[in-house]
Amino acid sequence: MNTVSITYDDDVVRKFIKATMLWGVVALLLGVIVASQLAFPELNLGLPFTAYGRLRPLHTNAAIFAFVGNMMFAGVYYSTQRLLKTPMPSRGLSLAHFWGWQAIIVSAALTLPFGFTQGKEYAELEWPIDLAVTAVWVIFAINFFWALAVRREKNLYVALWFYISTIITVAVLYIVNNLALPVLALKSYSLFSGVQDALVQWWYGHNAVAFFLTTPILGIMYYFMPKAAERPVYSYRLSIVHFWALVFLYIWAGPHHLLYTALPDWAQTLGMIFSLMLWAPSWGGMLNGLLTLRGAWGKLRTDPVIKFFVAGLTFYGMSTFEGPLLSIKSVSALAHYTDWIVAHVHGGALGWNGFMAAGMLYWLVPRLYGKPLHSQSMANAHFWMGTLGIVIYMTSMWVSGISQGLMWKAINPDGALSYPSFIETLTPIRPLYITRMLGGTLYLVGFIVMVVNLVKTMRAGAPVDVTVQVVEERVGVQRGGARLLVGKPVVLSVAGLVVLALLGVTNVLNNVIATVLGLALVAYVYMTHSFDSDEKEQRWHQLMEGRPLVFTALVLIAVLVGGVAELVPTIVTGQKLAEGSKPVTPYRALELHGRDIYVREGCYNCHSQMIRPLPGDAARYGEPSAPEESFYDHPFQWGSKRTGPDLARVGGKYPNLWHYEHFKDPRAISPGSNMPGYAWMADAPLAVEDTVVKVRAMKTLGVPYTTAQVAEANADLEQQAREIVADLAKGNVNLRWDSELTALIAYMQRLGKPGVPATDDKKNVVSMQGVP
Repeated sequence: MNTVSITYDDDVVRKFIKATMLWGVVALLLGVIVASQLAFPELNLGLPFTAYGRLRPLHTNAAIFAFVGNMMFAGVYYSTQRLLKTPMPSRGLSLAHFWGWQAIIVSAALTLPFGFTQGKEYAELEWPIDLAVTAVWVIFAINFFWALAVRREKNLYVALWFYISTIITVAVLYIVNNLALPVLALKSYSLFSGVQDALVQWWYGHNAVAFFLTTPILGIMYYFMPKAAERPVYSYRLSIVHFWALVFLYIWAGPHHLLYTALPDWAQTLGMIFSLMLWAPSWGGMLNGLLTLRGAWGKLRTDPVIKFFVAGLTFYGMSTFEGPLLSIKSVSALAHYTDWIVAHVHGGALGWNGFMAAGMLYWLVPRLYGKPLHSQSMANAHFWMGTLGIVIYMTSMWVSGISQGLMWKAINPDGALSYPSFIETLTPIRPLYITRMLGGTLYLVGFIVMVVNLVKTMRAGAPVDVTVQVVEERVGVQRGGARLLVGKPVVLSVAGLVVLALLGVTNVLNNVIATVLGLALVAYVYMTHSFDSDEKEQRWHQLMEGRPLVFTALVLIAVLVGGVAELVPTIVTGQKLAEGSKPVTPYRALELHGRDIYVREGCYNCHSQMIRPLPGDAARYGEPSAPEESFYDHPFQWGSKRTGPDLARVGGKYPNLWHYEHFKDPRAISPGSNMPGYAWMADAPLAVEDTVVKVRAMKTLGVPYTTAQVAEANADLEQQAREIVADLAKGNVNLRWDSELTALIAYMQRLGKPGVPATDDKKNVVSMQGVP
């Protein structure tokens, strides 16, 4: 064995740190802007690219992929090299990853404000950018797993387990959810629709939070917390239980976003049960991190790094308590679609992700630039401004959300709604929107203080390239992987899953019982049982840690079990479910254009199209939504927030003139509304030339348009458009028939009116009309 000198590639880490600081300011500033627009709708400015519906997706993508993404990559690149005792094997791949990721962020910034979106939350980027994301992620994965192959440390430390799960699971989630049919250069339709699309989207949406915003940050916690505290991780065994339970359970929990919807009851129940079980591993990880500080609590008073890490873990604990709480059906009935969900999301984003990022940056920058932190007092000021900002933000949204939920469901003794107008439930919470805006602004100011502090630290020092002496003992490929795959933990885990499957085919109660018993078996195996060991008396899991390929395969299996069990039955049975229900006519060509405009403007950010089977919903909006109503919706538009009323039954409720005036100036029709104005749509020409392409694409996706309907799509579009403008002319409104506003009005009037099915090609134009 030879001792060799190696130099870690920290240049790429410094690049990701600078990007984290830049995009963090951008993401938070956008958050303050969109919060201000909800409090003061005049700030939408009446322009298409400054409207809330377009800026809100830009804010979420900037926060998730630009801010947290760059922070994650900085932490992964720094810690991976040191845990494996090897520099990243390819500087070219590292640089391609960095610049490719920044190019993707810039692409999002150039497309989302101009309305190029898939219309799926946290997955808005259009298909060319999706391909770029996939390519860059593959580059990252190659670089990471190549480093594992040439490592000089045999066993993988716990942080690396979480990095592996992130790389594998995000790839699976992103590819499946973004399966789409390209229609135009920056336009596509999801391959899934309705109930199927809703389940796939929230399987992705929830687990994007799990495997992009949680597991990699937990890996960073397991590396940087012990470093900052100068203490070992509290419990190795707890780390094992935390990791495997989290990876297996998280993937099942997505349906809790769809409680009381048209999603099948069995999927809703599974989502709720697995969400509740997530309490245990999540809090196990939090306690493992906090107890790592045993004997080092004195640093909490003096070290800002420890302050941010402890606060971040505390917010992680709060969020992972609140999440399962909100997944309980009775709680969801009150909280879903309200600002309570906004409070929950931002508690995790600002508290967990934001504070862990701050702690990591305060620890890394002085070491990467060879200078102590410029100002401890500025770091402390940042901590208290950030903490106070989060508290103000979350408290205002908790109060707002609970108030909304109670007002929406309030019914008088005579059975009438206590607040029949939606505006009556919006006006009282406006002061809370202003308070939320102030809390977010305070958090932003604190973040800027950190950026100034870190920039001054960088300028005072110079980049430091760390060189260390390590033993030249290449681990190479470890044999014996097959023996591990048939080891007792795997065999017993499979047995538990088989029991779950066999019992679960009868009814929901047995499914729940089987789930609990199966997971108890798996937990018992990992926590208490010792297995055959080699001459060094290593346990089974320690042996597996020396075989990354086996470890990665088991992670993939653990993830796929939940995904396959939930998605496949819904996708396979979705067609039969719709065929056995009352028929629905596809959208007419003009309505399809209008729907695309609705998606482009991000209307799903404020309006749901899903009436729940709850007394308040039914009294306010009408008959609960059925699965077949959205069967031809690519993508689905059920929404996740009601800043405005549900639109599932709005068709025919108001005349065309009302919709025209409402889109032109919402507050002239509904005083107190915070909806952006869309007067500019009256002069925006409709892309009529794309009509046949869009209808043909829908036919390719299974929407039952006939060949004749496709051929006559333009004629049908003009016919319906001229009928609408003729009706508006009766109210002295002169609107061009080929305007975007005409199409949007057509779509509004179609909602909740499924029409009648087509019978043959000879009646193709009439059958496309649907509603007289």
